[in-house]
Amino acid sequence: MRVSPRLIMSAGARRIGVLLWAAALCVSWWFGPRSFAEWGPATQALQYSSDSPKTLLELQQFRRTTSRAIVDPTGRRGTVTFIELNPNINAWYLLQLLWEDQAGLHTYHLENPDPRHVQVTLASSGVGLSITPAGRGTDCVLWPDHSNAPLEGARNSGLPYAPLCEGQLYLRTPVVGTYTRLEQMTNFLRDHVWGGDRIVNFVKDQFFRDHFAENPASARSAPGSGTSDTSAREPLRAQLDIEAAGTAIVPEHLGLDVAGAEQGIPLGRWLKVNNTEGIYVSAIRPESIADTLLSSFRARVANLDGVESNAVDYLVAFDLQQFDLGFALGTDHPRLDWSGRELPEMHDERLAGPDGVGTSAPLVRNGIVSPAVVAQTAATFAGGFKREHGAFRYGELARQNHGSHYGFIEQGTVFSKLQPGLATVYVLDDGTVGLKTWTREDDGLLPRLRHARQNGVALIERAGDEGPGIPGPLVAQWGAGNWSGSADEQLRSLRAGLCLQRNGSRRFLIYGYFSTATPSAMARVFQAYQCQYAMHLDMNALEHTYMALYTRQEGRLVVQHLIEGMSEVDRKGGSQIAPRFLSFPDDRDFFYLLRRPASEATQTVR
Repeated sequence: MRVSPRLIMSAGARRIGVLLWAAALCVSWWFGPRSFAEWGPATQALQYSSDSPKTLLELQQFRRTTSRAIVDPTGRRGTVTFIELNPNINAWYLLQLLWEDQAGLHTYHLENPDPRHVQVTLASSGVGLSITPAGRGTDCVLWPDHSNAPLEGARNSGLPYAPLCEGQLYLRTPVVGTYTRLEQMTNFLRDHVWGGDRIVNFVKDQFFRDHFAENPASARSAPGSGTSDTSAREPLRAQLDIEAAGTAIVPEHLGLDVAGAEQGIPLGRWLKVNNTEGIYVSAIRPESIADTLLSSFRARVANLDGVESNAVDYLVAFDLQQFDLGFALGTDHPRLDWSGRELPEMHDERLAGPDGVGTSAPLVRNGIVSPAVVAQTAATFAGGFKREHGAFRYGELARQNHGSHYGFIEQGTVFSKLQPGLATVYVLDDGTVGLKTWTREDDGLLPRLRHARQNGVALIERAGDEGPGIPGPLVAQWGAGNWSGSADEQLRSLRAGLCLQRNGSRRFLIYGYFSTATPSAMARVFQAYQCQYAMHLDMNALEHTYMALYTRQEGRLVVQHLIEGMSEVDRKGGSQIAPRFLSFPDDRDFFYLLRRPASEATQTVR
């Protein structure tokens, strides 16, 4: 049997890496606090890239670890270890305490609510952390003795974010995420009933396929309203058929307070949301799109049927000069283990998941916006597929990288590796927002990634550095594109998507709600709005395509849902609404838009 020299080198490199790692531990233990920066990166890169079982901590190749010996007032000895999970992002840390007379390691997941301005290190006192905001260093006592009292008090508070050090840090504590009744039933069927997944798919196909289709009445819009030039401050209007340019629709279930919507929303145009800046709403029927677009790229896009052609789709645009984009994992989803969709030959029984990791421990996922940014939060919307649907069973992507499971990163921390060939939305350390098909060369951005979420393949891909994109090559391929839907390729369903659009110097992040659509209809709509890149999010139910906007009026939070029925997954007390993602932990991942201070109202988009 011939053994590859590459494999021999890889195995040798791994053995050397393990020896270096052991040596680093010894030096840290005997000589007090020391950063692993001198030798850690090479070892950590090997841990990250190796196709072997690992912990989530070992998946963090950029982590920086500092340890020191400590002694409490009674003379008990111990060791404290402070791990910066991604020093460049500077948002999440692990604090580990090990006392000589106590069994077990005490581990705490800390969050820095102001990572751009605050630095955190081990304090020289040996009983806490040193916090340096704006050049002023303060020490925070966290373990005055071996009882770890402040830390354990925060852990037992029951709060998803327990304040420490007078609110300068948060301890992330485990909480139970909220499941909707629909999710509870589908999870029960999939997990406990033989053939349950087929039952769920049958119900979706037979009862929910066009359940949310929007077909409001049409009206004539004001003369010229569909043909005048787009403002330089607004998103680009859709390219419409000449006859449709003067048509408006009167929305039936739109829950947003849109200026002039009571007289009808002109197809393809953008209207401002009242009491906000930089947020716009548009509506379109795919049948109204210009014929030149509908007849283009016929080899990539399937013909649209009459139902989806006539259904109304809504789009919400955010001016990225005025907003930052964030991403948060749910308490439970997406998981880190195997999807179950991967081909048998792509499944490695040695590994708990495709990255060698099966659990998020010791990190805490709590499915809710941080209290530090609640006041800035202008919108939230649901994320992508769960893990069980987030891998490929068919096509080229199914036969590489263990089935190309969708990757995701939160606050610079890798939970699942980003895979090449997949549509990816990401945010860099400077706030830059990007949508692209990931490549191996893009891994060079990993140290700078604050957030990232992959979900399938491109609906619209870039045709160059400037100008509109074109439909992705797998839009019309059910299996190879992993678009979900029934086994006989009946793809029409409620769906959501995301795109980036450029209008001169301004960039807009556009969320699309498609009341009943195939991926081909989604691609045509995003193509009509001249998006540079577009990707799929989730589908099939209002809770999976949930979106809400938040305004503050007279000191009161006002919640507006994109579609009125989305309010059913919020909590209500009298006339008050406690919105999902903002007020209570959720089991699903989500995105959030933060309004930027006026002094920071600039943005770049890739």
